[in-house]
Amino acid sequence: MLPAHGYPELRKFKHLIGNYGSGWQNQQVEFARFPGPIVMTSNCIIDPTVGAYDDRIWTRSIVGWPGVNHLEGDDFAPVIAQAQQMAGFPYSEIPHLITVGFGRQTLLGAADTLIDLVSREKLRHIFLVGGCDGARGERNYFTDFATSVPDDCLILTLACGKYRFNKLDFGDIEGLPRLVDAGQCNDAYSAIILAVTLAEKLGCGVNDLPLSLVLSWFEQKAIVILLTLLALG
Repeated sequence: MLPAHGYPELRKFKHLIGNYGSGWQNQQVEFARFPGPIVMTSNCIIDPTVGAYDDRIWTRSIVGWPGVNHLEGDDFAPVIAQAQQMAGFPYSEIPHLITVGFGRQTLLGAADTLIDLVSREKLRHIFLVGGCDGARGERNYFTDFATSVPDDCLILTLACGKYRFNKLDFGDIEGLPRLVDAGQCNDAYSAIILAVTLAEKLGCGVNDLPLSLVLSWFEQKAIVILLTLLALG
């Protein structure tokens, strides 16, 4: 739900209060600890019987799992009823804030600012860190990479790889956050449109931009994104 907070139509509902959990690979631990029902809407579900929360997990649309409740259409009444029957969290967490909302329109609105920072040599390079992440806790490549990026460079993130470092403070460059999250795997479209727009405004090719892609592959969506990038040259 992390990217959901960037959508005005969802933000107007005050009970969308936060985000729980991290990358897909941690769901069997995090969902087991979550005192409420969970609705799976994408293909990242893994065996819910491992954490013994299969009676609280619901699937919809293209997602499914043997023995798990499946929602038909947009009727969420059974999920709401289950949530109302549960006790919820026994305590409150200390608030921790993460900046989101860098969708396509927001990124395009910042294009001129990025060009200005580049022209004044305040912004030297943009690193797009995207793709899925593995389940092993010792996999620190993304964390090590992000923390080694120089202060005059921007980090644009997509998908679950960001959960290795998105709780860290990277500061800003003249008010522009150095860590900019464009969303989920499918939001690679936003990053592509930004790159194409920057290239058009600068009168160069996409491959001539001060932009590097740091991608990981784990499943089929990553392959589709890679094929899209190759098709664009």
